Formats: sequence, C-alpha cells, structure tokens
Amino acid sequence: MPTQNPVHQLNGRDRSQPYRWLRIVLFGRNPKVTLVRLAVLVAICFIVFKFVLLHIRVEGISMLPTYQDQSAHFVNRLAYLWHGPQRGDVVCIRLAGIHLMYLKRVIGLPGETVAFANGRVLINGEALEEPYEKLPCDWNRPPEKLGADEYFVVGDNRSMPEELHTFGKAERSRIVGKTFK
Repeated sequence: MPTQNPVHQLNGRDRSQPYRWLRIVLFGRNPKVTLVRLAVLVAICFIVFKFVLLHIRVEGISMLPTYQDQSAHFVNRLAYLWHGPQRGDVVCIRLAGIHLMYLKRVIGLPGETVAFANGRVLINGEALEEPYEKLPCDWNRPPEKLGADEYFVVGDNRSMPEELHTFGKAERSRIVGKTFK
C-alpha cells in the first residue's frame, strides 16, 4: 500500500496543483480552443456593434411618454434592408454627421398627403389611429404631399408647442434604422 503524503492528498484529492480548477474555469480544459472562441466572440461583437446595432441616448422630451429623456436604446441598422419603414415605426434619422440624429415616429409614407387638423393626423384626408399617442395635441397644418422617397416623421409628445417640435419630411437615405423598445 502506497504511503500518502498529507501535503499532496487531502480527502482523496490531489492537492499538488491547488489552483488547477481555477485555470479550468478561466481558460477551459483546452486553452487554445478557449482563445479561438474568445477571438470569434470579440470579432462578432465588433461587427454587431459597429455595423448592425447603434447605441443612442435620447435627449429631450419630443418622444415622451414612449421614450424618456436620457434613456438609452439601440437602433437596428439592418431593419430596412429588405423593406422600407412602416407607419408607426420609431426610426433614427441622421441630420449632420454620425453623431447628431433624431428619434421620431413614421406617420406618413411615400406618396401620401399628411395634414394636422385640431391635433388629429390626417393621411390622404382620413384620420390616423395612433394608439401610441397619449398626450393632447392642438396642431393645425396644411396638407403636405410626400415624394416617392420621403417619409413624414414626428415625435410622440405633441402636447409641446408646434414651434418647439422638429418634424416633417425625411428622405429614406437619412433614415438609419429602427429602434428597439
């Protein structure tokens, strides 16, 4: 019967490598495979956050109550790869450069006529049902015809005075993507 060294054996386990379990937890049983997995994960994260998802922070109250001031969200840049924005989508619109963008809701599609009458949105003369619109509005704007590549965008907080609110036509080329709620 072999003699047991109390320093190396404790409760039947080999203690000659006391931190072997830590190495396995951190690097796996095969460190080379773990490093390859880590490199692939870093590459995927780089691609996703550089080209697919855009991190934005809402500044201002024009999208209340749907999006709070100073809240953070992601914009999916690939959302409109196969189709254009749909009515009701909340989109990110590039103004100048890559750092200044607006977050607005699409209410008018290409070729439509958009107007406001006593706070109601009229699309081609018919009232638009807007379940996301929670605040009262009293805007009045004459009909505006959209071009073949234009969308009409506006914020959800229409209780703001019309003069303080940025809204109107947005060309398709300026729409970056659709937000995740």
